[in-house]
Amino acid sequence: MSSLIVKNSIVIHANTSKVWNALVNPEQTKKYMFGCGALSDWKKESALLWKGVYENKEIIFVKGFILDIQREKLLTYSTIDPNAPIEDIPENYLTVTYHLVQESDTKTTLTVTQGDYSKVTDGEKRYKEAFNNGEGWNPILMEIKKLVKLNLKK
Repeated sequence: MSSLIVKNSIVIHANTSKVWNALVNPEQTKKYMFGCGALSDWKKESALLWKGVYENKEIIFVKGFILDIQREKLLTYSTIDPNAPIEDIPENYLTVTYHLVQESDTKTTLTVTQGDYSKVTDGEKRYKEAFNNGEGWNPILMEIKKLVKLNLKK
C-alpha cells in the first residue's frame, strides 16, 4: 500500500501567536475539536490528552505524546483513539504535525499533516473513517480560522 498521509494548509489572517494559542489552549480547542480540550504541559515527551464529555461523563477521546515542539512554529505529536478496537502499541499511533509560518505581521500559514495510515493496523479503514476519504483537516482548519478571527475582534 502506498503512503496514506493527509496534508492540508490554510492562511489565517493573524500572527503566529494567535494561531498557536488556538492550537494549545484547551478552552480554544474545545471550540473546533468536537468539544475536546487538548491537555498537556506542552513539553517534549509529555502526554497529550484530548478530553471531552460524552453522556455526562468526561472521557479521553484521543491520547498521545508530544514528539517535538517549537513554540509558535511547530508541534508534532503521536495520536491514537484509546476507545478504538486496535491494540495500543507504538506501531498503531499516527503522527500529527502542525507547522506555522508567519508570512507577515498579520498572516500565518498553518499546515497540518497526519499519517502515515499505511503503516498502522486497519490504516486504510482508519484513514477513510477519520477523514471522509481524503477531505482531511480542511473542516477543522476552517473552524480554527473562524475562531482566531473571532478572537481578534475581542
